Amino acid sequence: MDFNLIQIIVIAAVGALGSVLVNRGVAVFNDGLRPVMPEYLEGRMTRGELAATSFALSFGLIVGFGIPLSIGATIIIGHSILLACDIIGIWTPDSKMGAIFAGVIGAIYSIGIVLGLQSVVDLFSNLPVNFIDSLSLVGNPIIIGFTVFPAVAVGYQHGLKKAAVSAVVILASLLLFHKFGTFAIAGYKISLSPEGMAMLVGMLMMVFYAARIKGEDTTNADLVNIFEDRVNRIKKNKWLLSLMGGLVSLAAAMLILAVDAMPQALINKGLYTEAAIATFARAIGFIPLVFSTAIVTGVYGLAGTTLTFAVGLIFRDIPILAFVLGALIMYLEVMSLSAVSKGMDKLPGIRDMGEHIRTSLTDVLGIAILIGSAMAAEEIAPGLGFFWVIGFYLINRIASKPIVELAVGPIAVIVLGILVNLLYLVGLWPVG
Repeated sequence: MDFNLIQIIVIAAVGALGSVLVNRGVAVFNDGLRPVMPEYLEGRMTRGELAATSFALSFGLIVGFGIPLSIGATIIIGHSILLACDIIGIWTPDSKMGAIFAGVIGAIYSIGIVLGLQSVVDLFSNLPVNFIDSLSLVGNPIIIGFTVFPAVAVGYQHGLKKAAVSAVVILASLLLFHKFGTFAIAGYKISLSPEGMAMLVGMLMMVFYAARIKGEDTTNADLVNIFEDRVNRIKKNKWLLSLMGGLVSLAAAMLILAVDAMPQALINKGLYTEAAIATFARAIGFIPLVFSTAIVTGVYGLAGTTLTFAVGLIFRDIPILAFVLGALIMYLEVMSLSAVSKGMDKLPGIRDMGEHIRTSLTDVLGIAILIGSAMAAEEIAPGLGFFWVIGFYLINRIASKPIVELAVGPIAVIVLGILVNLLYLVGLWPVG
């Protein structure tokens, strides 16, 4: 994680504009915070109460998920910056001067995260027992594990039989692309990623099953009509939101920010196409959630549906194009908010598919990270690593204030690495 000056300026701009948008009540990143925003905007909640709520919802995810998973990686998880924008924007005063303060603090914080994480990596690398290299194992199972998520999503939505069929087709695709995925056309060698192509096949099956469910529901259409003023409030800020979309896409193209741990793990391995596919799939899952909550609350997402991250990865070789297209994507999202929401009523299966995608991604990611963490811990402390991670994970479950489960494994590995170094300093390591 070694960023140049231009990358630092870009991430500072993301943090600054994100914090300003939150301060003005235009957008937030945390989906759980969005439904609370109208309570303040319409005078039913004080700024202090809103600030306390934003801190409670986001701080744990920043220090327990975003930052731990970013240490030792080549790219930062977006939660580390964008969730902090929620806190900074709301904790600064609701005024023009407050918006300026939010922008300045957001920029300083973002720069601090970039430089601070590199300092942590440098510090860990110079310890007597270097465990930074072992941290890379945390993401290894994610690369193959994410190919199964479409089958899991199909199972949640359509039952075991269709899930089993999907899993078999995905497995067959994986084997076939391993065997025949590399070939030559007109003298040019073409290599297709087995994992990426297998997941693409699974996603097509997932969409096929969901699209077969028809209906004439009017839920979203009714919401649009009821909350028309709130939809118009979002549209009035379309240019600022478009700029934010462009900056997020640019940050993704410059390999500064990843939307989540799954694409981050793929980027760490140089699998950019697979990371773009995973990011795109995640965005599909969030379209119904982001659009419906935006309509009801009048507050949009800082990264929209997160399609901007996928655009950035696809056009990473042309950052300026990534910026333009990211801004365009965000603009189209905002302007099509009503139409897309109403259109989803005609395909309720596709609309409901989003929830199952989010659930399956979380399940697969949680298991993959836990397995990877156990592998990393065992490499750091052979014979003790599995004991440490399993014990850490299960004891956390019964804690009064448990750590976010996705972050338990990586935190356990980092704590173990520090503990091993302390034992080394007092002469108790290596064991035996």
